[in-house]
Amino acid sequence: MNNKRILIAFDSSEHAFRAVSYTGEMVADMPDVHITLLLVERLPDRDFFPDEEQWRAECGERVRTRKEALAQARAILETAGVKPDAITVNYMVSCKSPFEEALVCSTGESVVEDILRTQREGDYGTVVVGRRGVSKTEAFMFGSVSNRIVQETHTCTVWIVS
Repeated sequence: MNNKRILIAFDSSEHAFRAVSYTGEMVADMPDVHITLLLVERLPDRDFFPDEEQWRAECGERVRTRKEALAQARAILETAGVKPDAITVNYMVSCKSPFEEALVCSTGESVVEDILRTQREGDYGTVVVGRRGVSKTEAFMFGSVSNRIVQETHTCTVWIVS
């Protein structure tokens, strides 16, 4: 486990941006730190759209806005003082993407599994997650990414930023 390798699980939410800001403040002056911003693509279900064209249009809009959010997150880290060459952006494409294919893609089954697989394969010593602020009932019924990451990883440090 490499303690200077940090993986930020980013979903473009307000909470994720706070996690990015916090991480930038904490590690900006650390030598040899490397940060990866990971966004796992979650496309809408095709069945919710009347035709392929409308589904593809919605997918395209989501991809565009999320990639813009990743660029903003990268800028936040750079503004905090993290060197540009110490930041990697990883947009994990959905295996169902109508736009591009990738060697490594998200099956859409579990964002947590995609995050933890990336953590293990990349030898990240720290995973940073923004806490979404779901109620205990919602977390029980629908799950919580941050709770599951804490419960399922034993090989790295986890920062949960509220």
